[in-house]
Amino acid sequence: MNDRIGKIIDFLKAAPNDCFLNHAIALEYVKAGDESSAQKHFEINLKNDPGYVATYYHLGKLLERLHEQVKAITIYEKGMEVAKAAKDMHTYSELQGAYEELVD
Repeated sequence: MNDRIGKIIDFLKAAPNDCFLNHAIALEYVKAGDESSAQKHFEINLKNDPGYVATYYHLGKLLERLHEQVKAITIYEKGMEVAKAAKDMHTYSELQGAYEELVD
């Protein structure tokens, strides 16, 4: 386990539902090639705070790498809805671009 993951795990012990920490550790697991752990932490974020828009893009990309295109499309669509409702047009555009690449 790399040092960054260990440190984030320590922080998560005190705040297991913290979206920033779950997002950060998921990205570290992606870098380490541990897709299962990454997916678990992205999904924790969706459960605890479906309005945490960054989760949708990164989870969608992970699902694409896992050859789960249908699930990725669903995540991108939901993320676009959430980003639009939050008036986060930057994230909306990123999600839309990923979605369009996948469905074209």
